[in-house]
Amino acid sequence: TTYPSNHPPTNPPYQPSSPLPTMPKHALSDELPASRKIKISNVVDFTPSKWTIGTYLAARMYEVGMRDYFVVPGDYNLTLLDEILKNDKMRMVSCCNELNAGYAADGYSRAKGASCVIVTYTVGGLSLVNAVAGAYSDNLPMLVVSGGINSNDVGSNRVLHHTTGLAKKSQQFEIFEKITSHAAVISNVTGAKHMIDRAFAHMLSDKRPVYLEISCNIANAPVHEPCPFNYIGNTVSSPQALDLAVKAAVKCWDAAVKPVIVGGVGLRASGAIEAIEKLADAAECAVAVMPNAKGMFPEDHKNFIGTYWGSVSSPGCCNIVESSDLYIFTGPIFNDYTTVGYSTLIKKDKMMVVRSDRVTFPDGSQYGYVKMADFLRAFAKVVKANSFSIDAYRRFQEDVPEPKATEETGVLLVKQVQHHVQSILSPTTCLLCETGDAWFQGQRMKLPRGCGYEFQMQYGSIGWSVGALLGYSMALKDEKRVIALIGDGSFQMTAQEVSTMIRYDCNPILILLNNRGYTIEVEIHDGPYNITKNWDYVKLVETFSAGEGHAKAVRVDTEHELSTALKEAVQHTDGLYFIECTLDKDDCTAELLEWGARVASANGRPHKEYEEVL
Repeated sequence: TTYPSNHPPTNPPYQPSSPLPTMPKHALSDELPASRKIKISNVVDFTPSKWTIGTYLAARMYEVGMRDYFVVPGDYNLTLLDEILKNDKMRMVSCCNELNAGYAADGYSRAKGASCVIVTYTVGGLSLVNAVAGAYSDNLPMLVVSGGINSNDVGSNRVLHHTTGLAKKSQQFEIFEKITSHAAVISNVTGAKHMIDRAFAHMLSDKRPVYLEISCNIANAPVHEPCPFNYIGNTVSSPQALDLAVKAAVKCWDAAVKPVIVGGVGLRASGAIEAIEKLADAAECAVAVMPNAKGMFPEDHKNFIGTYWGSVSSPGCCNIVESSDLYIFTGPIFNDYTTVGYSTLIKKDKMMVVRSDRVTFPDGSQYGYVKMADFLRAFAKVVKANSFSIDAYRRFQEDVPEPKATEETGVLLVKQVQHHVQSILSPTTCLLCETGDAWFQGQRMKLPRGCGYEFQMQYGSIGWSVGALLGYSMALKDEKRVIALIGDGSFQMTAQEVSTMIRYDCNPILILLNNRGYTIEVEIHDGPYNITKNWDYVKLVETFSAGEGHAKAVRVDTEHELSTALKEAVQHTDGLYFIECTLDKDDCTAELLEWGARVASANGRPHKEYEEVL
């Protein structure tokens, strides 16, 4: 896609675009967990008095299941917002800034399967970039909409406000083109409907953000009413390639003595969460997940052995995986974080890797045009049960002792926070963890079946969680209670969005881990830059409330106070419950200490001309 270099002064007559093929009912929702199945709504549910580009966009948003969208207004998007607001079946959520709005859309997409954020030109769009890049890294469908300049200015040499002062108008578009799967500028009524539909199709099929920039003077331009959204995804494997891949997998499996299965974060985007459980049932071997796939395999499954994360894995898990003679990784990301600074002992010649559209075998052979879910289901039908790895795990598995209670006046410890949060997890809760020691605390917890789990590992943007908590809890308010573990350093980056949670009566339980610094960075590389200024967080939440809403905030210094606060938080369902946990600055999980040292070693390794990668 290229930014238009010229534009006629008047819009030619509208020409309807050709209809696309009819969408199978399963195309958007097959294999997604219930909370993330996109339900296509009937376009006639929204019938404005006049169809415009803006109302057409609103109709498509509603059709793919969006019921909330996140906004920061600006003069270039105000007319567009007026048009979208005509669909009163959706709610506009006004955020404090564009970065937080993007994080909120990220969280909403994790729960609902698609989201939308709307900002203004350049000053809004460039503030949003970081959040969109994070959503791209986690394969989250997100519609990014920016109000654009007047269509008559697109090809002109005029210098406009909200720009860097250059006549060039494409800077924002060029940036978003690099962090979305599809980008387009709509500066002409002709073809606008087709461009909107094409963006939606890319968003849903690519499982990535897409970008639309709509000129401010045509957002209310008339168009013909839409037909039903006829999206069809490329969801079919090549039958021949699938057959060959399954036969090759059977050969590898039958030759192995103690195979294991390891789930990766790609399971969700590939719609294969249910398929991997079917394979686990049939294979009867040990099953682990990579850290960023926690929550994508039921932890009450009889063959589940925990998180495989190299030297900071769940107890016993690393031994089983790395001693296996065949590990089947499904949708993995092997980066410096997931491999603990490239220190894992897995080998390519023992690894079968199942990606979204291909399968690679230990000998290097690869079969393309094979969809992950199709492969896992087909392999499950023919695999021979092999329980060697799970039997070995059970022989030396030891129960992890629970932390002992301390005196009521004792200093609150990280392990006690973990213990008490574990006690309130249920099938009707979700756990959201910020970048930092909360990652490792979350990995230690056992999720009841149905309990969701989210964190941003690939991009790892500190501050992501506050905005994401807004979107995630808003999407799940009628289904699940969201519990968040957030460090004080991260919270300070995006704290304003707590006021938005209060404004819209979101009811998460936000647990602030206050150790007065960036603990994860301390363990990678310490310095004075990792110390934060302490805030009075309880008063901050009270200030955000300003006498409105139903939020409550407390500070806890002991285990007894934490236990009491969590019991009250569970009962406080009509608004935010904020708990500040005061912790020693050096208190963290043992896993963070180990992981931080190894990541620091990886960051500091001397230059080499070539290094082998997984």
